[in-house]
Amino acid sequence: MMTLPPEPVCAMALTRVKGLSFAAALQVYQAAGSATALFAARGDLRAFLPDVHPRVAAAMRQSDDALLRAEAEWELCQREGIGVSCLNDEAYPARLRNCPDAPLVLFHKGASCLSERHVVAVVGTRHVTEQGKDTVRRLCAELAETVPDVVVVSGLAYGVDIQAHRGALAEGLRTVAVLAHGFDRIYPAVHRTTAVEMLTRGGLVTEYMTGTVPDKGNFVRRNRIVAGLVDACVVVESASKGGALITARLAGEYDRDVFAFPGRVTDPYSEGCNRLIASNQAQLLTCGGALAEAMGWTVKKEKGKPVQRELFAELTEEEAALCRLLNGTDGVQLNMLAVRSGIPVQQVSNIMFDLEMRGIVRMIPGSIYRLV
Repeated sequence: MMTLPPEPVCAMALTRVKGLSFAAALQVYQAAGSATALFAARGDLRAFLPDVHPRVAAAMRQSDDALLRAEAEWELCQREGIGVSCLNDEAYPARLRNCPDAPLVLFHKGASCLSERHVVAVVGTRHVTEQGKDTVRRLCAELAETVPDVVVVSGLAYGVDIQAHRGALAEGLRTVAVLAHGFDRIYPAVHRTTAVEMLTRGGLVTEYMTGTVPDKGNFVRRNRIVAGLVDACVVVESASKGGALITARLAGEYDRDVFAFPGRVTDPYSEGCNRLIASNQAQLLTCGGALAEAMGWTVKKEKGKPVQRELFAELTEEEAALCRLLNGTDGVQLNMLAVRSGIPVQQVSNIMFDLEMRGIVRMIPGSIYRLV
């Protein structure tokens, strides 16, 4: 019997199988429970998964090249100190795992900080103005003062992205870049120095193997990772169209809080932000302190009176678990409840809605829940 390679290799190979779309790969992976199980049964996949589409089964039978490519990548990762996390790994970022289109594999370099309590995306136009640069600097400075453990996520691109990374580093914050290519290059190359500095003060993340070029489609796809890794997404400047607006839309779909800095109606790179605010797709933001307050990240001096444990006896097991996480706190953000409880974020949202209707919890701005 052939010895199968480890799960990371099989997961990488699954993303490279010819004729298998990302959606199909994710669906069959979830049905099987692991990539290793899929490759173990690839000779007769329909015997293992009777409902699998014949085309998927046929593609898996022709997956030798994908496995060879994945084994070579795995060896490179081990040599170069590149971390590999699969969707079912404990080390995989919990916020991202709860997204319906989370990548099967994440490659990462640097310090692991994507499971911290406070994570925010700062995104915007590549044609950042001087006012936009100043806004990013002030935002990072105010977050450093108010929420010093916050992690700033962006995409290492020109404009707002690189300003966000550099602003975070200047204020002693950790920052993570989501790349649209493999780790055999940095794009744009002029940002390499910043990227290297980030390895000790955050890190770099990508879903792409080495040899992947930074084409336009990859930049669009990586936006879902930026949105999925965070609790909140802040748009600093954006024209009427652009990648930042895609990230903001995805963040809203993932039930993240979205904020935007307003600008003059005559400024072309404020048009997107103003539209997000006017259409209620984003909350108006003026400073880092307001973001921290809206998200419930500011530390309160006076704690509320703890709710008696007897209350929890009337609840289901999952309801009681979430209430225990809230007990004795000033409130916990929705995504953090999902992270700490291990319950999918959409299910947590439904449970909290029911509890709110029963008068047990209440929601405050920022999707923060408190016991009544």
